[in-house]
Amino acid sequence: MLRRSDPSTLFGRRLRAARKRAGIPQDKLGVMVGLDEESSSARISRYETGIHEPPFATAVSLAQALKVPAAYFYCEDDQLAEFLIQYRSLNPSQRRQVITFVAELCEQPT
Repeated sequence: MLRRSDPSTLFGRRLRAARKRAGIPQDKLGVMVGLDEESSSARISRYETGIHEPPFATAVSLAQALKVPAAYFYCEDDQLAEFLIQYRSLNPSQRRQVITFVAELCEQPT
């Protein structure tokens, strides 16, 4: 059973996980993305609990502040979401290698 404070949406779960991973309190994160200091904690809490979902531009700002790709917040597959975080940390050459490797795997008969 979900408690009221448990994230009830995919976006909310991902936001809370990314925020905790980054070790940033709700109020500080809100201020980092330009929310009013007086309401920043409440706004982030509402995003995390699924009461509200931010506009995409705010989601992009949250992603930048938390150093995750915006797609991470919307990815239904947990493994793919984790991959997106890892992929973001690669340099362009490493990203090309990953894409080439995956393309080659996809071409192999199963």
